[in-house]
Amino acid sequence: MATIDYLQALNQALDEELAQDDTLTVFGEDVGAPKGGVFNVTQGLAEKYGDLRVFNTPLSEAEIAGLAIGLGVSGHHAVAEFQFADYILPATNQIISEAARMRYRSQGDWSAPVVFRAPYGGGVGGGFYHSQSTEKVFVGQPGLRVVTPSTVRDAKGLLKSAIRCADPVLFFEHKRLYHSIKTDIDPDEEILTPIDKAQVLRQGTDITVMSYGITLQYVLQAAEELAKSGIQTEVVDIRSLYPLDEATIVAAAKKTGKVLLVNEDNKEGGVLGEISAIISEQALFDLDAPIKRLAGPDSPAMPYAKNLEQAFLVQPDQVKQAMQELAEF
Repeated sequence: MATIDYLQALNQALDEELAQDDTLTVFGEDVGAPKGGVFNVTQGLAEKYGDLRVFNTPLSEAEIAGLAIGLGVSGHHAVAEFQFADYILPATNQIISEAARMRYRSQGDWSAPVVFRAPYGGGVGGGFYHSQSTEKVFVGQPGLRVVTPSTVRDAKGLLKSAIRCADPVLFFEHKRLYHSIKTDIDPDEEILTPIDKAQVLRQGTDITVMSYGITLQYVLQAAEELAKSGIQTEVVDIRSLYPLDEATIVAAAKKTGKVLLVNEDNKEGGVLGEISAIISEQALFDLDAPIKRLAGPDSPAMPYAKNLEQAFLVQPDQVKQAMQELAEF
């Protein structure tokens, strides 16, 4: 067994998939040698596999997405990195109008087996253009899959499965998870995580809390603390943001009858609203309390000033308080 962090798990996934799939290429801004990505996720891969398979691109997100889609249509697999999830926005036309529609427009003759990696989230002093959560831009676009790992094991298993998927996958990585969580993993174990399933990480009978990204770690921490006072929390890692795993979501909601949904993005218009609708449609009469959401404020962007950034971010004590209040409802 070896103890690795979230970032190392991603690097291992790319390394293993490059080794077993000669058609796979990995590219983006500063992805190649010697940098290995702005966060060093691809560090060492260009040296190992050569600069024809792991390479740098111009500073053009539309070009990065277009190249990936072209490679996918041509029978290759591609992992395209956007340095920050904020930077993915100039590529939305390529991703939504081309990658997402490729299988449909060709009646299944063509596909775009592409993974678009994007570090997202705040708390790193990035300000307006390095802190956004852009997953809701792509959620609800049929033809795309949107996933985000919130554990070290899933960082490896979801990325490997995404690379092997025949559909285009948006793969969001929360920046504050890169070095903040670690897990023991057998380097010889083949980890493949289903990219269309949520996961119950903790069994509980009093309240159900669903989350993803850094806030899921806050939920797990609060669940441990509240258990000492007798509150047992069912914790669900959404991880597949689109399509959502409705069966797991509804079953977890019905189990306790009290549901709290947590993420870092703006509260309105995001993933949590869709989950709320699913629960309302399929489990309304099993609920014992209104569905609650805890998320970022409806502000246009995350501020740069440290105090204002902290005011925007969902904090661990807020998560615990919301869980406590729901249990006492």
